[in-house]
Order: sequence, then C-alpha cells, then structure tokens
Amino acid sequence: MTTFTLRPPVRADEAVPAGRQRERIRVAAVAVACAVVCLLIGLQRFRQLQLGGFDLGLFDQAIRAYSHFELPRSLIKSVHHGFPPEFSLLGDHFSPILALAAPFYWLWDDPRTLLLVQSLLFGAGVPVVARLVRRECGSALGPRALSRLTLAFCLVYGFGAALFYASRAGFHEVAFAVPLFLLLFERARARAYGHTVAVALLLCLTKEDLGLSVGIFGAVLALRARRAGDRRGVRTGGVLLVLGPLASLAAIVLFVPWMGGDAQFYWQYSDLGTSAGEALVHVVLHPLDTLRAALTPSAKAVLLLWTFGSLLFLPLRSALTLCALPLLAERLFSDNGNHWQALHHYGAFVWPILIAASIETTGKIARKWERRRAERAAKGAAVFAATITLFGLLISGSWHIVLPSHWQRDAHQEAALTAVRKIPDAATVEADNNLAPRLTRRARVMILDLIPRNADWVLLDTTKKAFPFPDAQSQKDRLLLLRDSGYVITYESRGIVLLRRPTPAVPVPGSVEQGRGDLPGYDTADVRVFG
Repeated sequence: MTTFTLRPPVRADEAVPAGRQRERIRVAAVAVACAVVCLLIGLQRFRQLQLGGFDLGLFDQAIRAYSHFELPRSLIKSVHHGFPPEFSLLGDHFSPILALAAPFYWLWDDPRTLLLVQSLLFGAGVPVVARLVRRECGSALGPRALSRLTLAFCLVYGFGAALFYASRAGFHEVAFAVPLFLLLFERARARAYGHTVAVALLLCLTKEDLGLSVGIFGAVLALRARRAGDRRGVRTGGVLLVLGPLASLAAIVLFVPWMGGDAQFYWQYSDLGTSAGEALVHVVLHPLDTLRAALTPSAKAVLLLWTFGSLLFLPLRSALTLCALPLLAERLFSDNGNHWQALHHYGAFVWPILIAASIETTGKIARKWERRRAERAAKGAAVFAATITLFGLLISGSWHIVLPSHWQRDAHQEAALTAVRKIPDAATVEADNNLAPRLTRRARVMILDLIPRNADWVLLDTTKKAFPFPDAQSQKDRLLLLRDSGYVITYESRGIVLLRRPTPAVPVPGSVEQGRGDLPGYDTADVRVFG
C-alpha cells in the first residue's frame, strides 16, 4: 500500500480548460449509454422470462408496499424462508433506502420500474467518476490528455462487466450502493465533509454490511487528513470510523430482529466458525487455514484475479481498496457457491470502490511522471478503456441486446404467458420462479418451492429445472402430487401447467402453512465463474 496523502481539490474558480464543454457532452453521453444498455439488458431478460421471484419479484412486492405507505412485506420471501405473515423485508437485509424507489411506482406500477431505477442509478455514477478523475489527475495532465483520461475511466466504469451482470440479475439494493460509494469518495476528496457524512449515512441505510466499508474509509480518511494537517478531515474520518461499524452492528443485532428477521440467518461461514466472534478468533489463531479457505476451491482464486486483473491491478496501489475487503471476505469465505461467481450482482458492490482506487493510483503515477510521458499514457488508457468495454460486453453476454432474435419469445414462453393471463386478479398463487414477476402486480404470489403451500392456483414448468428445485423431475413429481390431491388442470401446453385447487379443499400431503418455521436452508449453487 502507498502512503496516505490528501491533495487539495481543484479550485472552482480556476480557468476552464479548452474543450471542457465537449468533454461534458461526452460524459453525459456515456452516462446515458450506460443507463440505456443496463436497462435494455434487464428488459430483455424480463421479456425472455429469465428474471425470477428471487430477486425481482420479492423487491417488486416490497417496494410496491412502500408506495402504499406500508412496511416492505414480500410474500415470496416470507413464505419461502418460513417467516410469519407480518415479516418485513427490513428483517432480511436492512435496506430502508429502497423506499426512495417507491415514488416511481406512482408513475408506473410494474416490476420493470425497478429495472429503470437501477439503470438510472448506474448511469448516475458516470459524472461522479468524471469529477474524481479531474480531482485526482487535473494537476498532472494537460487539458486534452485529462479529457481523454476522463472519458476512458467513464467508459471503463459505465461499461464494466460488473454492472452488466447486475443488470442481468434483475434488481438489487446494489443499485443504490454503486453511485453512493463513488459520491462518498468524491465528496471526501473535495473536502465537502458535511456531504461526506450524509452520503455515508445513506450507505449505511443501503445494506447492513456496508457500514463496515464506511468505517474502513473513515480510518483511511482520518490518516490522510492527519498527514495533510486537515483537522476537519480527521474529525470526519473519526466519525465515519465509529459510525459505520456501529450502524452495521445496530442493523444486524437490533433492527433486523425487530422487523421479524434472524440476526444469524445469513451466517454461512462454517470454515470460520458459528458466529462472528468465533470467526475473528479463527482468523487470528489460524491465518494459514483462513487463507486456504479464502482461495479454495479454485473459483475463488479466479474471481480475485478477474476482480483486480480487469483493472490492471491498479486498485492494489490505493488504500481505498481496503474498503472492499469486508465485501470480498463475505464472498470468499461463504459456504454459498453463488458468492464465488462473477455472474451475479455481488461484484457490483465492489466495482465503484475499485474504480475510485484505480483513478487514485493513476493520479499518483501521473504526478510522478514527466508530463509528456503521462499524457502518452493517457492515450494508452483510451485504448485500454475500449478493450475492457468490449470485453465486458462479450463476457457478460450483454451484446445480445442488439440481436432481434433474442427479443423474440418462443412457443414455450408464449404458453407460459397464456397461463399467467388465465389466473384471476387477487388470487393466491404458487408460481414457477421465473413466472412469479409476471403476477406480483395483481396477485398474492409465492414461488413454487420444495414445500406445498395449498395455494388456490399453482403454475409450474415441467420442462426444465427451476429455482429452488434440484431438477425438472422434482417439478413433475409435484404435478403428480397436486393431481392426486384433487387439483384440476385448467391449462396445459408445452410443459406449462396451470392447476386450480379443488372445492372443497383438502391440504396437500407435506404442505406447510406460512410462519411455521419451515426454513429450507440455503440453495445449492451450480458453481461457474462467468456463465
């Protein structure tokens, strides 16, 4: 790690470099392009019935409840994990910031609203990246080279595979974390410390673990400010160092249980122990075993190489990268194989941290080099940006948005939508995971899982494995069980089956009502790194 330094911000009254207006137009264009591409990725997946009740459907239920000034309850989440009917999604992950998406539902009451919100938030990070580049590199480069470098980093951020993978996964609270992390670093770099604390508070309200990253950043800021003789910076850093971990502790120990959740529900680190205390002791007493757990199986090592290698390992020369350590540790030590892969939304949490760290490292290098050499390097950065942008599009499969064939639905998908339309409004439904978001707007939806729920309607797909079933045969077995229990098939086509509960109704053998503590545990992962 390099030494901690804090350079003065670029003064607002300095002369505006030539071509600055053109640069602003380019940055705005990249921001719009980032938002549009991310939105199209999500819309294409939605159209192709590839976004599920986990997670798009459950967030749709919760944020729609917010839009009605209710607690964010999700029938999908509470039923699948055996929580009582009054369970709030705040008892799952403490993310009250999601309420900020509720007003969009007053304009368009549809699950796709969340895809739009997420894409706008991702795009909003682009101008913040541009400001970071100017603050870090403005004193070391001429106007033209600085403009090139700014555009290069905007492209690397806005078209990074991490954002595309998150868009393919649907919607998640990471949508808010991405621009907020960037804004946290930019406001601190500008010494706008009141704004810095406000942004840090918003991050703590985004997800319960982000307070740990806020605390680490507070330590980094305090040390840097102390070296620079900036007392306000030292005080602000100290506040964040205390505020962040306390916010995480309060969310996990107090607020999550208060909202009907379990503070230990997401503890899945058996290699380290059964609690955070045991894990800390294990890390201190058994460092080699801890390192082994972090790097095996090999998918974890590949994930680390991709995470840092895709940015030429530039983040490793910046102390800002320390802020990513809690988020990376959560993935590397997890028992859940989904966390070891790049093809979900998890990488988007660390993406803005690594981008800001890369910008900081670039600024340090540029200030050490002779200006002409630094400006030549800025040209090379543009080539690198184009390469990483193209690679991000290819590796994430996002280039499919330009293929008309990938926007068309096949006969199987059309049959599924026909079955969806046959379900009456306000009905109680157990639905195939990928069909659940098509019903959450107008019905009481649970996903079809390993436990029968005695719903009035059941919609399933017998042609392919669907979350959380282990295989397609298990879904066929469920169909036989339902028919033996008196359920009547009202529609069947191309493996899509819609059944209605008989009258008088009798419980399905093995069924469990909501709130009986039928926690199914964590679903196994088909471990792949990139898809």
